Amino acid sequence: MTNRNNTKFDSIIMYTLDELVPQDHLVRKLENALDFCFIYPKVNHLYSRYGRPSIDPLVLFKMLMINIIFGYNSMRRTCQEIQVNLAYRWFLGLDIDESVPNFSAWSQNYIRRYKDSSTFEEIFEEILSQAISYGFVDCTTVFGDSTHQKANANKRKSIKKEVEVIKKKYEDDLLNEINDDRECIGKKTYDSMNRTEYAFDEETGEEVKVGSRKIINESTTDPESGCFHKGEKEKCFAYSHQAFCDKNAFVLTVKTVPGNVHDSVSFFYAYQQLMNTEYAGQIKNVSLDAGYVSPAICREIIENKQDPYMPYKRPMTRREFFRKYEYAYDEEYDCYICPNNKVLSYTTTTRDGYRQYKSDPKDCESCPFRSRCTKSRTHVKVINRHLWERYREQTEEIRHTSEWKEIYPKRKETIERVFADCKENNGLRFTRLKGLKKNQHNAWLIFACHNLKKMAIWNGIA
Repeated sequence: MTNRNNTKFDSIIMYTLDELVPQDHLVRKLENALDFCFIYPKVNHLYSRYGRPSIDPLVLFKMLMINIIFGYNSMRRTCQEIQVNLAYRWFLGLDIDESVPNFSAWSQNYIRRYKDSSTFEEIFEEILSQAISYGFVDCTTVFGDSTHQKANANKRKSIKKEVEVIKKKYEDDLLNEINDDRECIGKKTYDSMNRTEYAFDEETGEEVKVGSRKIINESTTDPESGCFHKGEKEKCFAYSHQAFCDKNAFVLTVKTVPGNVHDSVSFFYAYQQLMNTEYAGQIKNVSLDAGYVSPAICREIIENKQDPYMPYKRPMTRREFFRKYEYAYDEEYDCYICPNNKVLSYTTTTRDGYRQYKSDPKDCESCPFRSRCTKSRTHVKVINRHLWERYREQTEEIRHTSEWKEIYPKRKETIERVFADCKENNGLRFTRLKGLKKNQHNAWLIFACHNLKKMAIWNGIA
């Protein structure tokens, strides 16, 4: 049996740091994939020409990349690992006897220099630009989705607060079409949209309408986070990241919002960022899940001359009632035909942007299908059709094409896989930071590191 009682800890190693780092180590691939010196001109204006010499900004940002790519999620532990890991020292350009910057150095640099800068977004864009130059990015089809990240906030420490309902980006366009529609039938126009919301009444324990204001749970630990509750997932305070990626799973843009903002609302902010990029003209298709199937989102995509690829969304009607698609819409006469072959005529356009079609009470009174159609005491069936419903119907037509069957299933291989990898390996599952701006900066950096790691591995293979 081997017994190593003669182990020595005072041996002198006559090797250079470069020789001790394996040639196939990930840090070498990262260094070969990108020239990190692009960071210097982007942060030069944040440093003074006078005073004590500063820590090299390249070292600070590379420390963050080590923190995210290797999944430490703690700057204190990252500094401890750099002290003993020769590969990390090689990546940072630190000699073996050179001191590692303190774990508080980054936080102080962020407070004094980077908190109000656009450096994080610029780093993300530079890495993505390099991936595009390698030919790794294909923007023909983009895949979008949203994921939540648990906030650094106790879910039991919150207060009820009344806030104003945020105006949606498309409301002005919708209001103009509503007024045009009402003028055609001699109805008066509206001055603004009626953003009716429901709030929790502490006295009655019920939801009540509060007009353009609503009551929310606000965290006392991190007020900028939002109360997230979706399906069977745990109710908690969180931030939500709306992201888009290409078919090769390179992230193209990301927008961070509070966790209580619905995906269909945060979509417009991220989509606008995507359309402002230089490669927006290459995008032909946009693939989203069922949570984004709405007339407003379908219109936004189609108006940009892109094809929306979305799945089937089940109707919200009761099981025993007729589905909405069982009422045939006649586009030429602008009316609906019920299953009993009776006409539902257009009457008015509501403030919320829906055209109402009503049946004749005489037809419904003796109808054999009335129990499956309406429970109205006046025997009137009402169908609401959104002003932009034609865009949703166009999206439904695309769903039956062979291209949809080829493109849509790739969502699970692209954007879903991106979120899974970043949650498992890059610290996207929960955040230690507080505040919307800090978490937006952190999101830029997490997805930048995701792109960098993928680019480095692909570049090594190529």
